[in-house]
Amino acid sequence: MIRHRFSVEDFHRMAEAGILSEDDRVELIRGEVVELSPVGRRQMAALKRLMDALFPLQLERRALLQVQDPLRLSPDTEPQPDLVLLAYREDFYRDRMPEAQDALLVVEVAETSLDHDLKVKLPLYARAGVPEAWVVDLVRDRVHVFRNPKGEAYQEARALEDGELEVLGLRVPVKEVLP
Repeated sequence: MIRHRFSVEDFHRMAEAGILSEDDRVELIRGEVVELSPVGRRQMAALKRLMDALFPLQLERRALLQVQDPLRLSPDTEPQPDLVLLAYREDFYRDRMPEAQDALLVVEVAETSLDHDLKVKLPLYARAGVPEAWVVDLVRDRVHVFRNPKGEAYQEARALEDGELEVLGLRVPVKEVLP
């Protein structure tokens, strides 16, 4: 079997040509177009809780929240994380796609996608140098926190069921992000 690998530019041209629509829940992972899991109620609620908890950083113009939009990691990889905390820009990234070096934090909310998020997406974020990633595990009611990327792994990994998450000096109780 021969597989054709796509670049990010190919992926965008497919959307422009109507092969992929705005409503298609897909992302580009290592050159392959991958369908995303449907969004469940608990995932939506957790994402809204995260947005609410992290919004003060945007109000203070210390970061921008990006929700389920593309983040370019490499020429053949452009996932759509559930939430990205981006370095603040006055133009709100109007003229270019946010890239890995713009990401301060990437968050995946996992109800049915935990294995994919931990085994496929997390190594991509680490390899691209995203300094911190959280995976909100809705099955076990915990948040996996990963810091200090090196190669395709994070050097620091913790699973929190209580306590606080911290990013840019903002402290968020774990229980506030779990629906």
